Amino acid sequence: MYRNFSIVPNIIFGRGSFNQLDDILQPKRSGNDSYMVFVLDDVFKGKTLEGRIPLRGKDFLLHVNVDDEPKTKYIDQLVARIRAYAPVLPDGIIGIGGGATMDIAKAVSLLLTNPGSAADYQGWDLIKIPAVYHVGIPTLSGTGAEVSRTTVLTGPEKKLGINSDFTLFNQMVLDPELIADAPRDQWFYTGMDCYIHDVESLQGTYLNEFSKAYGEKSIDLCRQVFLGDHPDRDDKLMMASYFGGMSIAYSQVGACHALSYGLSFVLGTHHGIGCCITFDYLEDIYPDGVREFRQMMQKHGISLPRNLTRDLDAAAMEKMTTVALGLVPLWENCLGKDWQKIMTRERVLELYRKM
Repeated sequence: MYRNFSIVPNIIFGRGSFNQLDDILQPKRSGNDSYMVFVLDDVFKGKTLEGRIPLRGKDFLLHVNVDDEPKTKYIDQLVARIRAYAPVLPDGIIGIGGGATMDIAKAVSLLLTNPGSAADYQGWDLIKIPAVYHVGIPTLSGTGAEVSRTTVLTGPEKKLGINSDFTLFNQMVLDPELIADAPRDQWFYTGMDCYIHDVESLQGTYLNEFSKAYGEKSIDLCRQVFLGDHPDRDDKLMMASYFGGMSIAYSQVGACHALSYGLSFVLGTHHGIGCCITFDYLEDIYPDGVREFRQMMQKHGISLPRNLTRDLDAAAMEKMTTVALGLVPLWENCLGKDWQKIMTRERVLELYRKM
């Protein structure tokens, strides 16, 4: 049975396209008492970008903190704040920031219409009621969150996305000007999330011509961005992120992402750098990709942190391993149906010990 999946229906791309946000939102406003919620990464608090947000009437500017990876309890708190702000649902949720901020915006839009906690929906296709209209505006590129049907959250027991067609944004605004001033390390780590997506997708057992077409274009753009010198590299990276997200929409990621989820759950390691740390130890699975990744690190003067797991006790190591091995589709895409015979618990533990 083939998947009949949804994609983001409305996309605007181009330098300065953020200036059209007010026009995009206007038809969605339902009346004088209605409001939009702008979910903004608090790194932009008091900055130029915040001043460009087209607030109208009763609109709510909600600053969010992504120093830590988004947690289900944080989503619940944000939803409670919005409900306390007004007795009716907002006309829209607009997420402005990196992948974590966009994931927060997606999760909030879902939990405003679905009962319970965000932790109740960690898994595949558990959402039953469509979300509030929601828009994604990336200020970093690489995660593919702007096009993904997943919002990645850390819950009480696991790090796992809310995977649903209802998670997808209704609108994307892709303005390369917004990613121009990203700090170098953050720019690199987030971009590598995209590159690693592509490697995992293109070498996966789920590969098909749909995901291959998007993945090959995405990885080509990543090579131009991270191995070349192009004045329009931000435009290229923004499209690489989009194509990379589309590639895994009909396939999957793999071993690196599974291991990075365990690292993040126990240590709170941010997703982009977590993927880089784990990928560097997977030369036996992705030899060409890891070799090229190291060339990219060298070109951009990136040094990865080491010895992260050195002081962890046995219980923490076991928890990390349990989280990683629980991501069955990722391992199956990487190693096939018999993946458990190849990626044993001891092998995962050994990989974590090296980190």
